[in-house]
Amino acid sequence: MSPPALGAFVLASVLFIGACFAVEPTEMLKDPALEARARTIGQALRCVVCQNQSIDDSSAEVARDMRRAVRERLTAGDSDDQVFAYMVARYGDYVLLQPPFKASTLVLWLGGPILLIVAGSALLIAARRRTRRTVTPPQPLSAEERQRLDALLKP
Repeated sequence: MSPPALGAFVLASVLFIGACFAVEPTEMLKDPALEARARTIGQALRCVVCQNQSIDDSSAEVARDMRRAVRERLTAGDSDDQVFAYMVARYGDYVLLQPPFKASTLVLWLGGPILLIVAGSALLIAARRRTRRTVTPPQPLSAEERQRLDALLKP
């Protein structure tokens, strides 16, 4: 294996090793259908400690507690929507990896694009100001200055 390929393999291994240990075998439900539903829900819920990582992919203690709560709700007979409603009531809309578009989540939806537009506008204004500055060419030397320069340059 070439050194760049080996480096890429090691980097990918380090980045994705945490996901291997996220859902522990002791957490899994015996019923495969319920476990599949729990995994689907877990992929749609954000770990409130980690940044943009689902609770299924996170090994944080809070994510483990959230996975347990999802599985408890499912074994109690709740529907997927009821589980989502329970988690949103407990943690807020932030817990959803794709929060609903409403007044309280406008910052989540529009914050990035607005920041991009503001930064782009600032860069555009700075670029225009820079091109508007005209550099005035130096004034030609007067006869007296030319004589002094010639005197300095002669050996």
